[in-house]
Amino acid sequence: MTNSRQLRNLTLSLRVGAVTGALALAIVFTLTVVASPVAQAQTYNVLYTFSGGNDGAGPYAGLSWDKGGKLYGTTHSGNSGSNWGNVFQLQHRGSGWTFNPLGVFDGTLSARAIFSPDGLLYSTSPNNIAGYIYGYVFSMRPGEKACTSAICPWKTTVLYAFSGGADGASPRYGDLLFDQAGNMYGTTPGGGSGSGVVYKMTKSGSGWTEQPMYTFSGPDGAQPFAGVIFDNAGNLYGTTAQGGAYGYGTVYELSPAGNGWTEKVLYSFQGGSDGSTLIGGLIFDQSGNLYGATDNGGSGGGGTAFELTPDGDGTWTYNLLYSFTGGTQCGPRATLVMDGAGNLYGTTFCDGAKNFGSIFKLTPSSPYWTYTSLYDFTGGADGSKPISNVIFDTAGNLYGTASSGGNMSNCTNAGCGVVWQITP
Repeated sequence: MTNSRQLRNLTLSLRVGAVTGALALAIVFTLTVVASPVAQAQTYNVLYTFSGGNDGAGPYAGLSWDKGGKLYGTTHSGNSGSNWGNVFQLQHRGSGWTFNPLGVFDGTLSARAIFSPDGLLYSTSPNNIAGYIYGYVFSMRPGEKACTSAICPWKTTVLYAFSGGADGASPRYGDLLFDQAGNMYGTTPGGGSGSGVVYKMTKSGSGWTEQPMYTFSGPDGAQPFAGVIFDNAGNLYGTTAQGGAYGYGTVYELSPAGNGWTEKVLYSFQGGSDGSTLIGGLIFDQSGNLYGATDNGGSGGGGTAFELTPDGDGTWTYNLLYSFTGGTQCGPRATLVMDGAGNLYGTTFCDGAKNFGSIFKLTPSSPYWTYTSLYDFTGGADGSKPISNVIFDTAGNLYGTASSGGNMSNCTNAGCGVVWQITP
């Protein structure tokens, strides 16, 4: 009961009336390893400050690149008081960045927008006031004619609307996933038996067909906010925020079995020093070990970073990498990223020296990894409370978002959020 109440408080603190999901490319074996290492941060820059007007507010999710070096992201709300989310583009021009809103949605957005192998931009929305109340999956593409105006909206297509039943409900923060055949995979924390589902979408003629792959029941996990990733054998891996043997979340594996999938819980969190409440997903290293983070629990009270190593007999061993300090549910809420040297990077929601969140680096050491703060948010013009993952460019700069702060005169004086960059 206590754990359920904590999760409800988390949902309220994010102002998510419904929920969202997002999207990540995967090609049969997902290695989320960045080739270019990053040195300790030297300079923090705000690239864009949201106003809460037509540019939106509350960028919960992180950013994505296109092949031309343009950044893409989503906002949860804003848009002149309508509290609708939008998808935006940032293009580097000269010494600054040009902001272009690509589309406004009748509903909130909290997941990343990411390009798929077919060149379209995909994401999810948790709700739609006008009709899709249980959320939907959508794609976006540039207009067919060349755009000559300052604002160039893209064409949006709703691919599937959830019913709130067996097919799932309210996709949230997790990245969508594509296999080599172009099938799409995602999760919803609601629907099914009430504990969420993992689903698959396949192209059918000119549209898409959705099929639930696995329905959670509680002991096997509950409320999968994050997306899933593949290993090289075609198995899927993910996390749940609740459920499992102790009710504090799980890491799970889905394996193909005949015409269906079999689920196995690899680890059930106990809510102690190991952490609790997993909002972010998992990544692999090149040795096949899994890495993730919890936003709560741990010896420092502010969540944990952990590793799961395969034992060769189908079991996995949990290894605590680091315990963050801070308040309840102040730890990482997004999936971590690893550089070529094996260091991990991420953000915390309200840990850090000022309790407004941080951008961090974890370096392998024994018995626990070494924490380096790359930046501690102050809650002012620099931003506050990042939910974002981090991404790199080829020069080793880091990019992400902060969900609040920035323009402190709008957005109920909490700030409308920012897009940031760290240069080494």
